[in-house]
Formats: sequence, C-alpha cells, structure tokens
Amino acid sequence: MTDYTYTARNLGGQCVEGVVTAGSQREAIATLTSQQLFPIELSVSTGQSKRSVQRHVKPQTMSQFYVQLASLLRSGVPLLRSLEVLGKQTNNPALSFTVYDLHNRITEGESLAEAMARHPKAFDELAVSIVRAGGEGGFMEEALERVAKFTDQQAELKSRVMGAMAYPIFLCVFSVIIVSVLIVFFVPKFEALFARLRERGELPALTDWLLWFSDSVTRYGIFIAIAIAGLVMLLRAQLATEAGRWFLDRWRLQIPQAGLIYRNLAVSRFCRVLGTLLNGGVPIVLALKISSDSTGNRVLSKTINNASENITAGESLAAPLMASGHFPSDVIEMIAVAEQSNTLETVLTDIAESLEKQTWRRLDLLVRLIEPIMLLVMASLVLVIVVALLMPMLKSAMAM
Repeated sequence: MTDYTYTARNLGGQCVEGVVTAGSQREAIATLTSQQLFPIELSVSTGQSKRSVQRHVKPQTMSQFYVQLASLLRSGVPLLRSLEVLGKQTNNPALSFTVYDLHNRITEGESLAEAMARHPKAFDELAVSIVRAGGEGGFMEEALERVAKFTDQQAELKSRVMGAMAYPIFLCVFSVIIVSVLIVFFVPKFEALFARLRERGELPALTDWLLWFSDSVTRYGIFIAIAIAGLVMLLRAQLATEAGRWFLDRWRLQIPQAGLIYRNLAVSRFCRVLGTLLNGGVPIVLALKISSDSTGNRVLSKTINNASENITAGESLAAPLMASGHFPSDVIEMIAVAEQSNTLETVLTDIAESLEKQTWRRLDLLVRLIEPIMLLVMASLVLVIVVALLMPMLKSAMAM
C-alpha cells in the first residue's frame, strides 16, 4: 500500500488536502470519489518518486472518451453527470484525473472547451477548437463525434507513416553501425601494416585519409559525440523558439518530394476539418479559424487566417489561397468552382479524400526508392573502405 497526498474539491467547491492510502493511483482516486471528493492533484507522499496522475493519454483512449461522452449527452444525460460517470468507468488513471478536473472546472463556471484547454497532453488544439464551436453552435454531440473521428484518423495516419518509414530507418541505423564498427575496430589493425609505405610516401591518398579518419574517431570519438550532442541540443533549443518553429515549418514545405507529401497531408486535414465544420453549420470565418490549427504548420495556418480576413471583406476563399503558392492548383480550382456552386462543404471532403489517396501513392513510391538508395549508400561506404585497404596491397604486389 502507498500513501498519496491529494488536493481535492468537495461538493461545495472547497479545496481539501490530505493523505489517502491505496494500492494504486486508480484505487486512490476511487477512494476519494466514494468520499464525494474530486481530486485536482495526486502524488506519492514519500518524496522520493512523486508522480502526477496527469500525463499524456493515448489517442485511442481519447477517441473512446469522445464517443462515450457524445453518446451520454445524446441520451439526455447532463454534462456534469456524464463526466462523473466516465470518470468512474475509465481504467486509465490519467484520463480519470483529467475527467474529474473537467468536472470541477465546469462546476466553477468554465465551459467544456475552456476546461479541456487546461489539459494539452490529453486534448489537442483541434479538439478544443471543434468542441468550442460545437458549444457555440449547439451541436456538441456531433462535435465530439467528429473529434473522435479526427483523432482516429490522425492516429491511423501516424501509424501508417511510421510503418512506411520503419524499414528505411532500420537500414539507416544498420548502415551507421556497420560503418562505425569498421572504422573503429577493423581499420586500425592495418595501421602497423601500412606504416612503412607511409614513411616512404607510397601510401595511396585514399588509404592515408581512411587511416587518419579512423585514428581521429578512435582518439577523439567521445569528444566528437559530445560536440554533436551539444549541437543537437542547441538546434532543438533554437527550433523551440517562435522564430525556429517558423523556420522549421517553412523548411518542411521546401523539402524535395517529402515536402510535397507533408504539404498534401496538411492541406487534406484542413479541407476535411473545414468541410466538416461547414456541414455542421459553423460560419465560414469561425470554421476557417478552427481548421487553420489542423494543418500543424504555421505558414499554412497564417495563409488560411489571411483568407478568413479576405472573406470578411467580401472576397472569395480561393483567391488568397492561390496567391500564397502553398496550395495545389487543382485544389484551388475545385474550391473556386465549389464557391460558385455553393457546394463547398461537399467538395472539401472530396478534396481531402483525393489528396490522401495521392499522398499515400507518392509516399509508397518514395519509400520504395529510399530502400535501394540506402542499400546502395551502405554498399558504397563499405566498398570505399575495402578498396582503400586493398590498394596498398595491390600496389605492393604489382611492384614485386
């Protein structure tokens, strides 16, 4: 059994602090709930391994939560009661804590979207935006179901990308390991063998360079690794800044082939979310503001926000998107025709499905090209090492 220090609110909304003994965090939460206490913070009281219950929740778990909450609301169960029921039913301690915190904050007067925004590890910006629009537009149940659908789609998308890139990544890591072993352990054994040729100036330049590189890595490898780690940390710190994020988002769009895949996926997400919101009756300006967050790219988001300003001024959506140069021309043409025929929400969904199909075909082709390229690079590096070591021997044999 473990002692847990907790901060909770009672039915009167007052904060209560104390210690509860339980076999797990889930049992501690259940014990507090049975006492009509709703935990805000819960941590191990030993001081050695304090762990907050609030942590990242898997997308699949969040998708089930959205569906269950929408089902309860559609059945006429009040929001607070629905959250209380879901908090008791879930087997995930992190989600249980999050749900109870939502309950407490809504009791204090916050909206569901505002309470969700306080848990970025569980609810992303897109989910918060769609729920906010659902609350304002009076279609909360539909909004939650759409968030669940988007969450599943994003999880599937991430899984497919990771699955497609798994083998190329394995080849890259394997190549680095093989070359490193050759450079550090195999090449130095030839140093003494080629010493006389080096003294006479008869050692081939490629072999001399290879021996020098191997010696440098062997002697200063730890310092080189520290320097590389420091540069990586510095780069990550720079990319974490606002300017760094803008630079990274611009760079992602400009990568040959991969940039096109990244852009198409971002545009397809935008079109799907915008079409869904428009179909739910959300005004186009608000729908554009919400859907701009779904791209995951600041450059595209800024373009979409600029387009919403143009629409406010009475202009079309297609014109500013075309002027940005970040959207495919065929997508712009379809949006322009849809605006004229007043079928934008339907066409946007079709665009999203078409872009996704094109992107998966392109991604599959790119992965098929990467695999032989990685094999060719690995074979070339090994060949260079072997040739560099054989050249002095062949030269000596020919001299005899």
